[in-house]
Amino acid sequence: MNGVQLWAVQRGTAMVLALAVVVHLVTILVAVRGGLSAAEIIGRTQGSWAWLGFYSVFALAAGLHGAIGLRAIAAEWAGWRGRGYDLAWVAIGLLTAAFGIRAAFGLFSS
Repeated sequence: MNGVQLWAVQRGTAMVLALAVVVHLVTILVAVRGGLSAAEIIGRTQGSWAWLGFYSVFALAAGLHGAIGLRAIAAEWAGWRGRGYDLAWVAIGLLTAAFGIRAAFGLFSS
C-alpha cells in the first residue's frame, strides 16, 4: 500500500472506531444502569450474530488503525521503509484484529 492508501485506511478506521466506541460505551452505560452484571450482559448477547458482527468490525478497525499508526511512528523514528515492512505491519494489524474477533466469538458463541 502506498502512503495515500494507508492514510485513507487510517481515516476510515478512525471513523468506524469513533462510532463503535460510542455504541460500545452507550451499551455498557445502559446495561449497568439497568442493573445488569457482566455475566448477565454476556448471557443476553450469546448467540447474537449482530453483536458478533459489530465486535468483529470493531476489532478489525482497531487492529488496522493501531498497526498503521505504529508503522508511521516506526518509519519516522527508525527509518524503516519498504514493501516487506509495510506488509509486516498489515499482518500485525490483522493478527491483532484476529485476537479481538476470537475473543468476541468466545463471548458470543453458545
